[in-house]
Amino acid sequence: MVPQNEKATGQPAPTPVTSPKVWFITGTSRGFGRVWAEAALKRGDKVAATARKLESIADLIEKYGPNVLTLELDVTRPEQVKTAVEQAYAHFGRLDIVFNNAGYSLVGTIEEVSPEDIHALYETNIIGPVSVIQAALPLLRKQGHGHILGTSSNLGHVTLPVIGYYCSSKWAFEAIHESLAAEVKAFGIHVTIIEPGAYATEFGSQESLKFAQGLDIYTDFKAQFFGQLKTMERGDPAATSEALFKVVDEENPPLRFFLGSHNLPWVRTAYTERLATWEAWEDVSNSAQGQSR
Repeated sequence: MVPQNEKATGQPAPTPVTSPKVWFITGTSRGFGRVWAEAALKRGDKVAATARKLESIADLIEKYGPNVLTLELDVTRPEQVKTAVEQAYAHFGRLDIVFNNAGYSLVGTIEEVSPEDIHALYETNIIGPVSVIQAALPLLRKQGHGHILGTSSNLGHVTLPVIGYYCSSKWAFEAIHESLAAEVKAFGIHVTIIEPGAYATEFGSQESLKFAQGLDIYTDFKAQFFGQLKTMERGDPAATSEALFKVVDEENPPLRFFLGSHNLPWVRTAYTERLATWEAWEDVSNSAQGQSR
């Protein structure tokens, strides 16, 4: 007979999450990270808030006192990641939600962007979150529960020109988290990919964007692209918090969760077009199977 406090896998049974929840959030100096950290604190949760510069989040201590722990963290430094996660765990005694939110966008056509800039983008948007996950998993398994969240984008399903490398980082981000969800389910750990659409955050600011050195051949194309972006309707970041809380408070949260009303129609259209193309070429695709062996 399996003891009541263990699963059939030999791992501890999931421990019920008490209230308030304890969050570990990367990239809380601005944008969604800041919005969600403050919203969690306002509802009485506890937050380990991280940023590359401590002074950018110092005011959180003045506002929320012992409910917040501020930590300096550059997600591209694995040892600093490990230290920050362990400090947060030791300080609060547990981590209910580990939220990979830090990231930035790289602006440039596929031809314009240098290998160095691509590497730096992936270090922050892909390798950094993996470092956080790998640092947190032993602790989440030990406590018998946890919820790993990651800020992706609707651009984890569709793409736009001029920010193609950013889109590619989100496609990789989605694949990693989908695999992770299957791997850690038996340990009582949930995974949810948060996929915002366009919002009026600082994500489009100079601090959250890096521009590749341009080529004149693309000047007109990019001017048209940026002109279209300016007319795009953007949501209110403050309206996202209650929706996010419904996800983290859910006993069986979704693997993927859109934020905003424009994402599903766009993605539905994209997948309809993809299916139509695959089906149109189905006979040719099937002919490439050859004889079964």
